[in-house]
Amino acid sequence: MKLYEFNAAPNARRVSMFIAEKGLDIPRVEINLGERAQMSDEYAKVNFFRQIPALELDDGMVLTESSAICLYLERLHPEPCLMGVTPLEQAQILMWDRRMEQTGQMPVADAFRNSSPFFQGRAMSGPDDFEQIPALAERGRIRAERFFERLDGFLADRPFVAGESFSVADITGFVAVDFARVIKLRPGPELVNLTRWYEDIGSRPSAVTTSAR
Repeated sequence: MKLYEFNAAPNARRVSMFIAEKGLDIPRVEINLGERAQMSDEYAKVNFFRQIPALELDDGMVLTESSAICLYLERLHPEPCLMGVTPLEQAQILMWDRRMEQTGQMPVADAFRNSSPFFQGRAMSGPDDFEQIPALAERGRIRAERFFERLDGFLADRPFVAGESFSVADITGFVAVDFARVIKLRPGPELVNLTRWYEDIGSRPSAVTTSAR
């Protein structure tokens, strides 16, 4: 199998961190989003939606969407467990992972893609072109700021996003917080729980080795 990725992109980094935590060695193919390589006809043969990441299996089948790729790899390599063992653990981790994506990563993406000159005419990823909407950028930043505040509160009584153990939800949350640097949003000193957690996750080898900076 091989992974099509670009670590500067948050969804690709989520999968790369997951793979690193699993200790897997999967060949990589870089799709440089800065050069809009995902829009090439060649890559469209891999993923019609022209997004990354994409995991091509040995039989030629392609899996897209970060959560689906992580689930597939979790089932193949259950240790270390990152998606829960019991039905309740699995449901809680899925719940928090989804929250981290919807209330954290997506608002940052809205703020970034609707304000950066690079994304003029490309305000959404995928095969279709959309114009930027400044109001969505403003709303996205406000939502991202509230995500920081709420995540700080969630982490007041737990070491990790979904409870007592590190999980894929921490990866998604960390990537969302780290990604917010593109809109110049960082955890303030008053967010002590968020800062503690962010620094802890950021010191893990999986975070260090996948950093695009």
